[in-house]
Amino acid sequence: MTRGGRPAAAAVLDRPPPTASASAGGVWVGAWATSPTTVPASDTTSFEDQTLRQVVHLSVGGDTVRVRLSNEFGTQPLVIGEAHVARRAGTGSAIEPGTDRRLTFGGRPSATLPAGTPLLSDPVSLSVAADSDLVVSIHLPRRTPATTVHAFPFQDGYVAAGNVTGRTEITPTGVLGKWHFLTGVSVTGKRGATVVAFGDSITDGAETTRGANRRWPDVLARRLQDERSLRHLGVVNAGISGNRLLHDPNPPAGHPAENYAPYFGQSALRRFDRDVLAQPGVRHVVVLLGVNDLGHPGTSAPLSEKVTAQDIIGAHRQLIARAHARGLRIHGGTITPFRDDTLGFHSPENEAARQAVNHWIRTGGEYDGVIDFDRAVRDPKQPDRLNPAYDSGDHLHPNDAGMAAMAAAVPLRLFK
Repeated sequence: MTRGGRPAAAAVLDRPPPTASASAGGVWVGAWATSPTTVPASDTTSFEDQTLRQVVHLSVGGDTVRVRLSNEFGTQPLVIGEAHVARRAGTGSAIEPGTDRRLTFGGRPSATLPAGTPLLSDPVSLSVAADSDLVVSIHLPRRTPATTVHAFPFQDGYVAAGNVTGRTEITPTGVLGKWHFLTGVSVTGKRGATVVAFGDSITDGAETTRGANRRWPDVLARRLQDERSLRHLGVVNAGISGNRLLHDPNPPAGHPAENYAPYFGQSALRRFDRDVLAQPGVRHVVVLLGVNDLGHPGTSAPLSEKVTAQDIIGAHRQLIARAHARGLRIHGGTITPFRDDTLGFHSPENEAARQAVNHWIRTGGEYDGVIDFDRAVRDPKQPDRLNPAYDSGDHLHPNDAGMAAMAAAVPLRLFK
């Protein structure tokens, strides 16, 4: 592929490499991940001689850490002047003394990522625990447009002047509302495997308490840690708010969605290889997708992109085939209810399509396992609505309690 007329090549590094160091050993497992998107033309955020200190929450622990950075939606080279990783101290921007580690890339302390490419750091020795926060600090010495982002992290990060990547405490000049250029953290242990939660805003964590890590994949990760035989499993969140199975963002000209639809990300069919198959140690996939395919046409996408239940089922079948071709187990989640939603998604026709897709997921026998998220959060008195106890207020996205109910609905036997 190409970006900005240049071929996507391996990252260009700043000076000749020393002898390559070996991995610390063990099995690489995904401890945290997010799925990157491009930005709308109206998002002109850029950084210059600034440090981005970004906070991520680890689903599994390990003895060695590796970070994935990304310039996948950039149109110019991304220069990383210096990067560090450390355990977080408390709830702010400070790091735990003695845990700071400088990251290297092929043995070098800085790197340049050509447009369109990701970059893995070298492994660093750092003991990290499951259900803990990690801080990744990167210094951007040159003017850098923020073109590769995850727009809705429900987690604050921090920006500070100059290169303060190795400082225990920094003086933030602002709060970051997105994850920038950071897409993954993996760890090593004696054994392990990764579960990928592949979905839309409900998986991404929309409307959950900011900074509290109460998305259903977070709660599932804690359930796995409570089960001795499953503590080796990491859970990574590949949800993107607004994501669809079948279509990339395509807001009508002049529609307000032009200012936010690019954050919805490439279609699930397009991004599956990057966001699922490329995850370290991936063994299981949980899919929760389809509501935006029903709801976006006529709201933030053209009516010409309207889909049927059979279109959605066909897309699910493609995900199943591609996962099975790589030897993965893939589990289908039923689409949750959205009657009276404030986004304009609901109609009798869309509800009928939701029911048809859910019936196929439950009874079709094509997924390796079924997770009945619909049953977990629907109102027992009105099954086409969210249970009021689980409603964030927009009648589409579950609140923290709803997310916990979704995580509790995942049969752990699927992963044994």
